[in-house]
Amino acid sequence: MAQIPHLDNAPVNLPSIRDQSQKELITILKNIRGRKCLVVDQKLSGSLSLIIQTSLLKEHGVELRHLSAEPIQTESTKVVYLVRAQLDLMKFICSHIHGDQSKGFQREYYVYFVPRRDVACEKIFEEEKVHQLLTIGDYPLYLIPMDEDVLSFELDLAYKESLVDGDTSSLWHIAKAIHKLEFAFGVIPNVRAKGRGSVRVADILNRMQAEEPVSSSDIVVPEINTLILLDREVDMVTPMCSQLTYEGLLDEFLHVNNGSVELDASIMGAQQEGKKMKVPLNSSDKLFKEIRDLNFEVVVQVLRQKATSMKQDYTEMTTTSQTVSELKDFVKKLNSLPEMTRHINLAQHLSTFTSKPSFLARLDMEHTLVEAQSYDICFEYIEEMIHKQEPFVNVLRMLILFSITNAGLPKKHFDYLRRELLHSYGFEHMATLNNLEKAGLLKKQESKSNWLTIKRALQLVVDDTDTANPNDIAYVFSGYAPLSIRLVQNAIRSGWRPIEEILRMLPGPHSELKRSRFASSQSNDSLQDASVDKVTGGRRSLVLVVFVGGVTFAEISALRFLSSQEGMAYDIIVGTTKVISGQTLTETFVQSMG
Repeated sequence: MAQIPHLDNAPVNLPSIRDQSQKELITILKNIRGRKCLVVDQKLSGSLSLIIQTSLLKEHGVELRHLSAEPIQTESTKVVYLVRAQLDLMKFICSHIHGDQSKGFQREYYVYFVPRRDVACEKIFEEEKVHQLLTIGDYPLYLIPMDEDVLSFELDLAYKESLVDGDTSSLWHIAKAIHKLEFAFGVIPNVRAKGRGSVRVADILNRMQAEEPVSSSDIVVPEINTLILLDREVDMVTPMCSQLTYEGLLDEFLHVNNGSVELDASIMGAQQEGKKMKVPLNSSDKLFKEIRDLNFEVVVQVLRQKATSMKQDYTEMTTTSQTVSELKDFVKKLNSLPEMTRHINLAQHLSTFTSKPSFLARLDMEHTLVEAQSYDICFEYIEEMIHKQEPFVNVLRMLILFSITNAGLPKKHFDYLRRELLHSYGFEHMATLNNLEKAGLLKKQESKSNWLTIKRALQLVVDDTDTANPNDIAYVFSGYAPLSIRLVQNAIRSGWRPIEEILRMLPGPHSELKRSRFASSQSNDSLQDASVDKVTGGRRSLVLVVFVGGVTFAEISALRFLSSQEGMAYDIIVGTTKVISGQTLTETFVQSMG
């Protein structure tokens, strides 16, 4: 399992949230006496690795298995399933029980749903006639601290389910997760939301507060001053662009999963051909914390400087006599050698991708699309990608970016590219294209694009971006400032009022609420205290920014950059349905009809 991040420097007590989740799981296991086999659904096991160490589970008499169609191999007479409420997973459980019965095994079965029980799933147990054999419960895991300033609700399909399937259950889940935070840190007094899903989350949160109020006696001053809720559909341009921060690029090319990447051990310098290795990536690694948010160009320079300085120190050590304290300092530096080696290997591996002419050409084209100036050049580039049969998801990413910045494509071009895609990649992808149309990510042009107005008004393209000493969030994409983060910047600085006109050009409604512990009132006026850019009681204000539908590492880096600026008196915590990249988000829409 991945290394659990320390969370020591979190702006609020996130370790208490993690401890609570750990305690709840241990209580479930303790209540089932004796040895037991814990069968965890594959997707959940990554999330659990950020909550609890495998060694701690073993201490409680647990042997661990992953849920699959294969029968469970175990001597234990007690089998505990920990699963998300997904119908296909229920079928696995039923087949296991039927298999055990046919072999004459006598076992006790427990099913714990994460984060709560589901009627449709229980119906399957009834239909398969195993319901009587099961003890059913909940494990209310609504949010997971991924790092000191990032919380994930682990809803990787939330965006697609909401826009394509019309399933908005994730919105309730998000509100529940935020409400849980309020029980720990107080009712959040200011709420600003933009987008259909976000405004609904704000409404559900208010309803929850009315039905199950956070106790007023426990918390005098709320620790989180402002909640900003932002729908992913408000800004689909940003995730479709290639991230250029170190952590963002690691995700683009190596896919960061639950705070680690898995790659061939040989890349990390190990002499084990063909063996896979997990490399943890979180703020417990001091060097990673220092370089994760930098533009990749700069990371290579920083690593070079550190390596040179270490080499000089070594030369001095071996050629001159040293005092004990100088020796001690040198040994301290040597302790960071494994981290240095790890990131030099990773950076070297990333460079093999970033130096390819095809990658550099793609970056150029993304910037051209964001500029929304050269329609014909962009059209021809995408047409060529299709004819060269470049990876399907890469083509879709470009196409989505093209469609959004132009408010769709003229009917002739839309029909032509759709036809070419199906001819080139197969007609089974018709379902995928239909999903993208339904989500509004690929459409026929019906009106003039607002993109140029939005781009200018929010200064989304910044010329002469200094990636080494940035003074603007645009450094994360080498010249493009993420629209989502510009909106957050404005919401923090002065509320929605000053950018009302721009907000109306973007998808979905917006709202601004002032809440108290006892009631909440909607206000269309700017909040009396619109700015959170101040210190209260000698403490920096805390803003929770929640992305409904996913956030990229580059956007998280941009928020960290904002919070670190001189004169900015607030800390930011990011909440998200899932940390995504353009690839993983686009993949959720891919559906084969074959």
